[in-house]
Amino acid sequence: MERMRVRLLSVAGGFGVLFGAVGLKLTLATVLHPMAPAPRQIAPQVPRLPTNPADPKGLMADDLSLSHVRRATVTDRNGQILAISLPMAAVFANPLELMDPKDAAQKLKAILPTLDVDDVVRRLSGKKQFVYIAREIPPEKELAINDLGIPGIYFEPGEKRRYPLGRTAAQIMGAVDVDDHGVAGVERYFDHRLTSDSKPLRLSLDVRVQAVVRDELAAAKTEFQAIGACAIVMDVRTGEVVAMVSLPDYDANLFNHATDDQRFNRAVTGMYEPGSTFKLQTAAMALQDNVAHVWDRFSTIPIHVGRYTISDMKTDHFAPWLSMPEVMAYSSNPAAAHIALDVGAKRQQDWLRAMGFFARVPIELPEAGHPIIPSVARWGQSTVMTVGFGHGVAEPPLAIVRGTAAAANGGVLVKPTLIARPEPAETQDDRQASTLFSPAGAATPAGGYQDVSAHLPLSDGPASRDNSDVVGGEAEIVPEGPKLLSDANSLLLRKMLRLVVTKGIGKSAEVPGYFVGGKTGTAEKVGARGGYLKHVNISAFTGIFPMNTPRYAVYVMLDSPMATKATHGWTTAAWNAAPTVAKIVARIGPMLSLFPAADTAAIDAALDIPMQPATPSGARELGPGNDPGDPHDEARSRQHVATRHDAKPDLERLRQTISWRDAHPARRDASDGSLKTSRDASGSLKTSRDASDGSLKTSRDASR
Repeated sequence: MERMRVRLLSVAGGFGVLFGAVGLKLTLATVLHPMAPAPRQIAPQVPRLPTNPADPKGLMADDLSLSHVRRATVTDRNGQILAISLPMAAVFANPLELMDPKDAAQKLKAILPTLDVDDVVRRLSGKKQFVYIAREIPPEKELAINDLGIPGIYFEPGEKRRYPLGRTAAQIMGAVDVDDHGVAGVERYFDHRLTSDSKPLRLSLDVRVQAVVRDELAAAKTEFQAIGACAIVMDVRTGEVVAMVSLPDYDANLFNHATDDQRFNRAVTGMYEPGSTFKLQTAAMALQDNVAHVWDRFSTIPIHVGRYTISDMKTDHFAPWLSMPEVMAYSSNPAAAHIALDVGAKRQQDWLRAMGFFARVPIELPEAGHPIIPSVARWGQSTVMTVGFGHGVAEPPLAIVRGTAAAANGGVLVKPTLIARPEPAETQDDRQASTLFSPAGAATPAGGYQDVSAHLPLSDGPASRDNSDVVGGEAEIVPEGPKLLSDANSLLLRKMLRLVVTKGIGKSAEVPGYFVGGKTGTAEKVGARGGYLKHVNISAFTGIFPMNTPRYAVYVMLDSPMATKATHGWTTAAWNAAPTVAKIVARIGPMLSLFPAADTAAIDAALDIPMQPATPSGARELGPGNDPGDPHDEARSRQHVATRHDAKPDLERLRQTISWRDAHPARRDASDGSLKTSRDASGSLKTSRDASDGSLKTSRDASR
């Protein structure tokens, strides 16, 4: 009996110890040290980040692919995160399962301070089976609500889009709505790609360059009190946009609080008269169509058409006749108009159409706008002249950059893109994934131009060497696209663009050792009721560097800049946009592995072109007594057909030119097709047509 009792006591003691251990464990797990939920319980909201043995700290953002997040990450070309989706949760309830809606709402209020208790109680007291309580709550609050143990409260996995760099490339990134659908920028353009492929989308932007460009552009906007500004840096060989800034901008995380003016991307949506930056295209078409040469001379005498006059500024004292390099360097409007008349309306239209100036720029942004151009049917003689120096048309800045790049890269019209070129190690599948949802390529332009991908020598003479001290030894990249200019004419244009900076009105854009070339352009701004506003300008500079081996196009535009003491009262591009380009080039060059060249004398000699090139033996130059572009002398145009022998004859083309001039006498009428524009609050141009638009009434648009 005694033994039985000992056994019972032993068993009872064992159960006591066991229950004590269980009680202690429960106390620890529920009171002293509550256990965290198992990973499977919160996996939808708190996924495990991928690990890379070579990168244990997760510093290589380029490899960041969150399998539990629906929308892919967006990075710059170096892997810096521009947009990322963070795991969040939405709290909802089934009111029919709640025992006390008021008590539930008060408990939730303790965790969600912004909750409107009265509104929640009202909605939880209804007869619906699904009611949202809160969205985008972080995992820690989800766990806290879960610990409340309220029956009828549930969670729905979700995510929140974040832009870690704030204002950086805000207009390019765009935004997503509450349902995580892209509504602007690349978020909208690549919406399907970002939601169907978890691999990060790698953009062509370089956030280092983007930051520098924004810094310098913001400083210029402030200094000159401009109401807006934009800047672009693009690789002239690949079309990759390395930086694109539009000011004013906004924090991309606060898209819904941004104003329309802040959201407005001036680089692709804004339409502005290009001014003298368009003279580059006038010279290019004249050279390529073989109707003018660098040794030809063109009149600077004011052209009177009706009650309007095309003239240079009163402070300009040009010679009566200027060679083509002088026209570019000094930027004479009447001379550019004469070159345009030599080209003629049909060939001018064909060239601009081939260069993409008649269509929206093919960039991966839904906000890209369509240019404002006269109808072909109303493209009269006055329109030919005004378009020749960049008036009467309105183009987005990116279109000007694209045209400048084509003039300098060997004559190839590259397609601007926000997608980075695949790295050599990337596979064909990677390349297809990056472009799978991009728009189809642009149609082959009219005029017989074909899409080519050929080796294009970009230099000659001493400048054609590898230039490792400038280029950094990078392998040569061949531009791809329609070839619109011969290599020889592209080289001539590069030399003239360099001349603008070394001896012309663009000297303020010079950066020692970088061989910057470019063109200034200042157009009088159009008022809200039409007509040009005196002393209110759009000032721009479009440039290339280094000009001996073209790599990057740099563009700066200031909207309505004010004069300062340092500019001596001027508001033109040479005083504001051009020096801003110089500051940008000096800072971004080293970032892009471009360093100042050592043998500057040899390169400058190779890029040099005389202001007044000698006329080759046996050729008759255009000039006094031989000016087919004189709108008041059709007889001389006919004589030009019979006497000019400095180029291979194209009789059919010449007959078409004469026929066009016969049908369009020099007069100003309602059919000139020029544009009447008005500017909305965001800086874009809206078009309407008017016979008295005043496109011929202009001041010199690229003055010092």
